[in-house]
Parts: sequence; structure tokens; C-alpha cells
Amino acid sequence: MDELLDYSEAIAKFDVIFGVEVHVELNTQTKMFCPAHVSFGAPPNSETSPVSLGLPGSLPVLNKQALEDAIKIGLALNCSVAEVSRFARKNYFYPDLVKNYQISQSDQPIVYEGFLEVDIEDDKPFKVKIERAHMEEDAGKSLHIGKTGRIQGATRSLIDYNRAGVPLIEIVTHPNFCRTGNAPKIISSYVRALRDIFRVLGVSDAKMERGNVRADINISLTAKGSAELGTRTETKNVNSFKSIAEAARYEICRQAFILDKGQKVFQETRHWHEDTQTTSSGRAKSDADDYRYFPEPDLVPVVTTSAQVEEIRRSMPELPHNKRLRLAKLWKYDSKTMSEIVNASALDLIEAATLAGANSDVAKKWYLGELSRWAKENNCELDELKITPADIVYLEKEITSGKINDKIARTVLQKVLAGQGSFANVLAKSGLEIVQDSGVLESAVDKALAEEKGVLAKLKSGNMAPIGVIIGKVMRQTKGQADAKKVTEIIKSKL
Repeated sequence: MDELLDYSEAIAKFDVIFGVEVHVELNTQTKMFCPAHVSFGAPPNSETSPVSLGLPGSLPVLNKQALEDAIKIGLALNCSVAEVSRFARKNYFYPDLVKNYQISQSDQPIVYEGFLEVDIEDDKPFKVKIERAHMEEDAGKSLHIGKTGRIQGATRSLIDYNRAGVPLIEIVTHPNFCRTGNAPKIISSYVRALRDIFRVLGVSDAKMERGNVRADINISLTAKGSAELGTRTETKNVNSFKSIAEAARYEICRQAFILDKGQKVFQETRHWHEDTQTTSSGRAKSDADDYRYFPEPDLVPVVTTSAQVEEIRRSMPELPHNKRLRLAKLWKYDSKTMSEIVNASALDLIEAATLAGANSDVAKKWYLGELSRWAKENNCELDELKITPADIVYLEKEITSGKINDKIARTVLQKVLAGQGSFANVLAKSGLEIVQDSGVLESAVDKALAEEKGVLAKLKSGNMAPIGVIIGKVMRQTKGQADAKKVTEIIKSKL
């Protein structure tokens, strides 16, 4: 078990330098260099071709859509687009890298030198400096057979080559100095912002639980105020926003303890363990020279013109940061409220509900409240719930008209989410509408007043503070379905 320095002590003694390598799987129909189909969940080794299997004599051909998607991502990240970019062979051996080399880009990537400004709650925006984004192919997937699904303790391993050759864009940041102590939050927010950009651009399904977006987190520490780079570790393939922040935090505390004892950090890759919330040593971290890059002889250089780049730029939709600023102004929300909405992945959903006719505050209440709780409990995304913008409008209309109240609305919502039918059907079947019958309500009020003679005396004397006691008893008699406004009117009339 690693020894850790307390986080507050670690950031008081050291500045954090972080780098992030994000791999995004593109949602093209075919692979990066061959016509093999790409889909999620296909039977193992059913989506391959001679090229993706590295068979002798097979030749790669670049996927045009993947190239255009790479340029879109670069433009969204404020990068320059190279007039000429080249592919290279990156040589290393893994069992699931069938050719023993990966076709990637080395010194001439498709886009380079950009930035992404990320909003941090309770802090100033942080500009993450981006070195490059380059095209490459994915490797296959090793399946380790054992209790944990990890190579440690596995009895055997199987290899699925469906993923071999899937188009990837790797986005690599420069080393970014963080002197505020907010590095874990910044890194997590940066990856979230990238995920949102991928979705808006339509270049990837960007589902982290499927591995569409994978982040490698590089962390090193340096003395407070120093400009020197520390020795870094790279925590591989972290695939949730919470885990990204926790993995960064763990490495900061681990490295701080080592440096505080006067010892040296070892440059290596590390693995994140979700169950223990810890990292463990993987292998010595290779530098670029160790991969023996050389030009890919089977692919010609990629040439892009300014006219092509501008045509792609004009086709791009409104980017998340711009949309956030526009909607914050339209809805009159402060930065903290917008951060809550963005962190819940609810911005597009609330906008869709308002476009359908809902009030933004009403939509925000449901998406950040009941719907977020349901999504969290059922381990799914908000946009995967069976709730449409029209449903939010319907809820608002029924509450405003007085047919239902918030309590009934939540009950109906739970039934709809559980797949018991539409809002209208659930309401019709369950009889959950507000009780407005004057005779029923008067009888309930009379009973409550008779049971609470002390409260009745106070009310008659002009002290209306305990009126809630009577309203509460009426609500219990009617199973929470009484019209509270009408009940209040009846009580006052009887006084």
C-alpha cells in the first residue's frame, strides 16, 4: 500500500504539472485504413479485414471522414491545421497489436498548437494548452479471464480484433502548470469539455463506459514557484470523470510523500483501480525515441487546403462554450448555476425543453433534481432516460393548471421512468389528480379541526402560524392529493 501525503499539505508544498492524453474513437462506419465495419458489441473477431489483421500484402487507405473529423476537432480546440501531415509507424509489441506496429502520426500531426478554456467552479477559467491532435488506429482488445477481469490473477487471455483499426484521434496537451491546487478538478473538467465537444460535433458517440473516450493522466510535482518539470507518471485509460479527478489526486498525494522524504519519483505507467481508488505500478514509461518512429511507406502525405478547412469550419455547429454563454445570458443564470447544469450533462436537455415550450427554471428543477437522482441510481446518462422535452412541458402544464402538484408529479415521473406508460396514461390509470371536490375537502378540514382543538383556538385568536398543522392532516387524509390553496381557503372561511 502506497504512503500518501495529505492533499492540502501536498499542494502547499508543491505545484502540480499535468498533461492529458485523450483518445476518442470516431463513429465512422468503417475503420481508419480499411472498409471493415465498425459497431459496438459485435461478436468477437467478426469485424476484421486483411488490413486490420495485418496480413502480408494488404495496403492501408485513409478514411476520408476520419480526416474531416480530425480537422473539426482541431478547429474546435483552436488549433492550426497542417497543410501537409504524414503518417508514421510506431513500433511496440502488445498481444492485441497485430502488426507489432501502430499507424499513427509523429512529427507532422494533422492539427497542432491550440487550447481549450475550461470553467472551474469557485475558480477562474483555466486555459489548457494543447500541443497536438493526431490520427491513428486503435489496437485490438485483450479479454482477461478471471475474477477481476484484469491481467493480474487471470487464468488466460483472449484477443478480440474488432477494435483493431478503429479510427482514433489522440489529443495531447503540453505540460500545464497548476499553482492553485485545483489540478484534479481542472483535468476532469477538461476531459468533460472534450466529451461535450465530440458529441456536439457528432464525431463520436463519446460514451466513456464503452471506451469511446479514454484518458491517460500525466502528473508530476515541482517545488512551489519553480519552472522545472518534475518526473511524471502516466495513469492509463481512466474512463469516468470522477475517477479522473480521484486518480490525479491520488498521484499528487503519492508523489508528494516520496518527494517530501527526499526520494525520487520513478517514471512509469500506472493503473487505476476503481475498487480501491488507488494506482499501481505498470511498466517503465517509454519516451518517443523508444518507439522507433519512421515514415509509413504505404501512405502518401495528407495535403489540406485553406478552402477545405474553411468549408469544414462553416459546417460546424455551435460549440458548447459559446452555447453556454448564450444560454446563460438568455436564462439569466450565473456561472455557478451553469456549472451545475453542465456538470450534470443537462444543458442540451434543458434547452430542448425550453424550445418545446417549458420554462427554463422548471426544466432545470426536474433535470437537476428527480431525473439526475434516477440516472445516478440506475447508472445511466440523463439523455438515456425515457423522458422527452414534451414530457417536461406536459408536467409544467398539469401543475400550473392545478390538476397535479409537485408530489404527484414526482410519483408519476417515477412510474414513467420505470416504463409503466406515458404521463397521460399513468395519470389516468392511477387516479393521482389533485382532490378539488369542496365537499371532500370540507369534511377533511372539519375532521382535522376537531382533532386539533388547541390549534383551532390559536387560529380563532388570529394566530395563523399553526395553520400548516391542519393542512398537513388534510393532506394525509387525502394521500397528498388535496389542493393546498383550496384547503387554506376553506380553513379561513370556517374561522
